Amino acid sequence: MSGEDGPYGDLAVTDSLVVPARWLQWRFSRSSGPGGQGVNTADSRVELSLHVPTIPGWPEQIIETAIGRLGERLTDGTLTISASEFRQQLRNREAARGRMAALLRESVAPAGPRRRPTRPSRGARERRLEDKRQRSRLKQDRRAED
Repeated sequence: MSGEDGPYGDLAVTDSLVVPARWLQWRFSRSSGPGGQGVNTADSRVELSLHVPTIPGWPEQIIETAIGRLGERLTDGTLTISASEFRQQLRNREAARGRMAALLRESVAPAGPRRRPTRPSRGARERRLEDKRQRSRLKQDRRAED
């Protein structure tokens, strides 16, 4: 299978950025929580890992941006996503792939426009100072007079 064939093919992050399926590492384990008779036999929990610094075909600049933005989510350069919300392993695989793609898409998206610094208007400064004076008077009125 190739392309975006369910939970087994290449992982399309954007139109031009794709992670080859062979670079995705899967681990399966037993999911916690209730499960009835199948709880001890089904390895439905899924962990999907990707070593971000070595994604083939991605420009070095984009990889550096992704590493910088993912920061604490990376362990030795590896991004790991786990999914255990469904009882079927297949649905958990799809959920993990979707979250991995969304996280990578967000990490390589261009930054928005920078905020242009502004100063508070004269009226805003005066209102703030008047509010402070009023609050001070209110607190002074509460004090017990000796």
